Amino acid sequence: MQGTVFLFLASMALQSCNHTAATTADVKTAAPDLPVISISNRPFTSFREYTASLEGSSDIEIRPQVSGYIEQIYADEGAFVKKGQLLFKINDLPYKEALNSAKAALAIAKANEASAAINVGKLQPLVANNVISPIQLKTAQANYDAVSATVAQAKAQVGNADINLSYSLIKAPVDGYIGRIHYKTGSLVGPTSVDQLTNISKVLDMRAYFSMSETAFLQFKTDYPGKTIEEKIKNLPPVELILADNSVYPVKGRVEIVAGQFGNGTGSIPFRASFPNPGGVLRSGSTGRIRITIQQAAGLVIPQESTFELQDKIFVYQLMDSNKVKTKGIQVAGRSGNYYLVSGGLSAGDRIVYSGIDNLNDGGVIQPSPMSLDSLLIARPM
Repeated sequence: MQGTVFLFLASMALQSCNHTAATTADVKTAAPDLPVISISNRPFTSFREYTASLEGSSDIEIRPQVSGYIEQIYADEGAFVKKGQLLFKINDLPYKEALNSAKAALAIAKANEASAAINVGKLQPLVANNVISPIQLKTAQANYDAVSATVAQAKAQVGNADINLSYSLIKAPVDGYIGRIHYKTGSLVGPTSVDQLTNISKVLDMRAYFSMSETAFLQFKTDYPGKTIEEKIKNLPPVELILADNSVYPVKGRVEIVAGQFGNGTGSIPFRASFPNPGGVLRSGSTGRIRITIQQAAGLVIPQESTFELQDKIFVYQLMDSNKVKTKGIQVAGRSGNYYLVSGGLSAGDRIVYSGIDNLNDGGVIQPSPMSLDSLLIARPM
């Protein structure tokens, strides 16, 4: 009896183990349900990016034109100033005294001129009546001319002293932002000082300087219509500026100029783009990337998340017969947002796995869930 009970329990345990093993096998072999898209030809706009440095349309050095101690600083670093606004004051006492001295010298010269004029006036009737020799009148006239020249010279000295006095007040030549101030109140400065007082960046219009390699420049010449480089630049669409935090500057700019030759030893040719900066967001010295769009002919478009990289090559999982997937290497001709333009490896009508590819293997089986690429492009445009 005990043997019978033991055999019954062993049979039940074996059936339970077989059932568990079968269930586990079913779970392991269950094909994952993954979205699949069918690719087709469609218009595509790609872009190229170039590292750029930003400068104001005018970055002006502010230097003293007279020597002296800085008596007052009226603007702080980073402040926005208007044209004509007072920035620095250099001690002006020596220049005030020089102006007073020049004015005094002018007054003396004018008095001497008046005296010489009186002398000429006295001699003229005497010469007319043959009382004295004409030589004396000519001598008096020559003296008057010399004194008049002294008056003109004294006036010039007054003007020069007045200019030097005005130079003791240093004003902003343009609207812009103050840069670093290299001196403090009490510092001795002059025209020969090594450092500038500061600089002002005129930033209502910003310049973004970037360079193209020789290969990129040759491609640029074929991408855009025009017989000359100037015509091709005019045919360039507005360009975007990508800021350091990868945000897109809201105002588009224009490429304006290209240098006439490649830089020595760099193998690149510089370009310049101009961007309006009404809000003063852009500052001189900052960096970013210039993005130039390129309108491509219609081509095969796939989402980036449908791809993976292996040893610098890009692959997708293509859906084959019997719902098996196969790794397929592709060639990418361009990129726009989260999409690739495929130039080789796939054909129109091929189906690829859209997402969930991290756990797939070559030859694996899936349950395909058809997904429209058009609806994806509407939700996330290129």
